[in-house]
Amino acid sequence: MKLLALETANEQCSVCLIEDSHSVFFALNEQAKAQTQTLLPMIEQGLQQQGWTTSRLNVIAFSRGPGSFSGVRINAAVTQALAWANDLPVIAVSTLQALAQAAYRLHGLTEVTAVLDARMNEVYIASYQLDANQIMQAVDQEQLLDYAAATQAQRFTVVGSGAQLLDAEATQYKTVCPNAQDIATIAVPQAQQQNWVSAEQALPVYLRDNAWKKIPEQGKP
Repeated sequence: MKLLALETANEQCSVCLIEDSHSVFFALNEQAKAQTQTLLPMIEQGLQQQGWTTSRLNVIAFSRGPGSFSGVRINAAVTQALAWANDLPVIAVSTLQALAQAAYRLHGLTEVTAVLDARMNEVYIASYQLDANQIMQAVDQEQLLDYAAATQAQRFTVVGSGAQLLDAEATQYKTVCPNAQDIATIAVPQAQQQNWVSAEQALPVYLRDNAWKKIPEQGKP
């Protein structure tokens, strides 16, 4: 099995190639908001390094949000284009689940509340626990909440860019950020079970219904 994993839902950009459950290529570009310039060249670099073409892939996994509106949109658009062009199935992975997986990968945390700064005094939030296969699984629903409501919804140690917005003392894990390795880790078991969808179902998840509007227009009736 050959899997391509993409992550641009945060401000960074990363690509991972998996062959038979093993990572054979990983690239990360931490330049903020440069996904449109870096994602396709990084994919091409990985494929060339392995001597693969997109037609040799079996599945594409991508971070479907919630997260940066432009980053989520870019990730979904590139995934759909590649999947359509090569008749490939797709696995959509929650950015919050990937954040929880990163907390396990980086710090060994097995119970976390993943929190991303959603701007406008709100956060994206969901809680996760590690299962027997070392995959973080959701124990509640993804939500877009204001700080007070999110503080009430917090179950475990908070991680991610929104952590300090809920707890001023939560500085240890505020820099935890998911990358394509975490997307791949979550996607591989799903790919093995062929738990995937077609390209037209590779849809972004924003949680905020008016995410497409300019910030000054958001929240207006």
